[in-house]
Amino acid sequence: MSEPKLQSELKLFDVTNLVVGAIIGADIYVASSFGAGYLGPFSLLVWVVAGIIAIVIALCFAQCAALLPRVGGPYAYAKEAWGPFAGFIVGWSLWLAEWVSLAVFPVAFTRYLMFFMPNLEWYIQLFVKLLFVAFLATINIIGVRAAGKANDILTIAKLAPLIFFSGFGLLYIFLHPSMAASNFSPFSPYGFSNFGVALILIFWAYAGFEISTIPADEIKDPGGTIPRAIVLGISIVTIFYLITNIVLFGVRSWTQLASDTAPLASATTEVLGTNSMFALVGGAIVGVGALISVAGSDESGMIGSSRLGYALAVDGLFPRIFARVHQKFKTPYLAITIQAITALIAAIVGNLTMLIATSVLFMAIAYVATSASIFSLQKKGLKPKFHLKGGLLIPSLGVIFSLYLISQCTITQIATGIILLFVGIPIYVKYSPKKEMTELKKALLSRDSILKRAYRQEQRFLAHLLRHVKRGYRKITGKKQTWKS
Repeated sequence: MSEPKLQSELKLFDVTNLVVGAIIGADIYVASSFGAGYLGPFSLLVWVVAGIIAIVIALCFAQCAALLPRVGGPYAYAKEAWGPFAGFIVGWSLWLAEWVSLAVFPVAFTRYLMFFMPNLEWYIQLFVKLLFVAFLATINIIGVRAAGKANDILTIAKLAPLIFFSGFGLLYIFLHPSMAASNFSPFSPYGFSNFGVALILIFWAYAGFEISTIPADEIKDPGGTIPRAIVLGISIVTIFYLITNIVLFGVRSWTQLASDTAPLASATTEVLGTNSMFALVGGAIVGVGALISVAGSDESGMIGSSRLGYALAVDGLFPRIFARVHQKFKTPYLAITIQAITALIAAIVGNLTMLIATSVLFMAIAYVATSASIFSLQKKGLKPKFHLKGGLLIPSLGVIFSLYLISQCTITQIATGIILLFVGIPIYVKYSPKKEMTELKKALLSRDSILKRAYRQEQRFLAHLLRHVKRGYRKITGKKQTWKS
């Protein structure tokens, strides 16, 4: 049976679900306690600001995709705008962001596991991180199909605990309004000096919105659909995040949240605390959901980052080893292995906030380049496949917001980032004169390959689940339901 092709069939409903599904992951389980620690209940407003920044930067990605519909994202845009070296530095930065992000998840997984086993010795924590990374690396080496199926299961499983938590949490707030209100006072106990630091950590929860800029050929009316899907999708995510955090602050004081290593699981236990059995089961549901979600996010991240390294190697800008494909499984197994081992080392020596902030720093560098490249690409006279409203306002805001994210990182984080960026220069010097691996590049950039990747991505996350809901409705009612988009 041949694999279906999308053929410009993605509508607003589909692309919006891609945006929502690509963003919501393990981040909400991890980032919630950071805002409480830096700003108290005022951090709720930071979730809104982070959502607005994500919308603007996502629109910049959409404009670049319209001007240069090419695989490679920020790497391809910067390369076309300013040359191979600029493209490499941006691609290297994006790879570093993905690599550091992979190191976050073993740490987060261990933190939630300690909700059930609070007295884990350091060497057991180390062993857990090792098993976690090894398991997910093996899945990715075996094949994208196995990884994709695992991701479908993990995604469906991770949404249920969040809905469970929000439902019971809102009921608890309704039954205990005075207690919930007291948890929001004072609203800004630490003032506003930590706004930027909290924004960096919270913005990490919105990473992934770039999926909305898949090749425009697969989307009906891309000029109208993509920007609407971005605004609608990220707005839905922001509302979802707000509800979750309002419930968190409503059932637990901000001082408790600030010290929670597993905030959603702890809050669920408190909500159901009147019945010890319910509290135990409820905490287990959310805690296990967090473990599954963290695993799912890391598994998905491994797929993306290994393919980015593969793309750079195909262009002759990375060691050839990153493009070596397993004869049986047809996956870049050495790239996956290298990034898994190095990410494990980073997970062992780094702490959670440092890893997240460093990842956002590298992402923001790629965001600055993407936003700024719009000016250069337009000067080159490229004809966009579709036009987005806003003119140069959107890329200007994208540059400003991205630079602000960078400025809010600590001096140590910025210095570390600069050092790691400079590490890439000798790699470029060594490999840039080499010829491109034309056969691999042709296979990577062919239309069939793009369609297959877009199809696999479209099959993941909420879009996959909601398509089954639509089909089930039609079978039950016998009607051809029209979903307005």
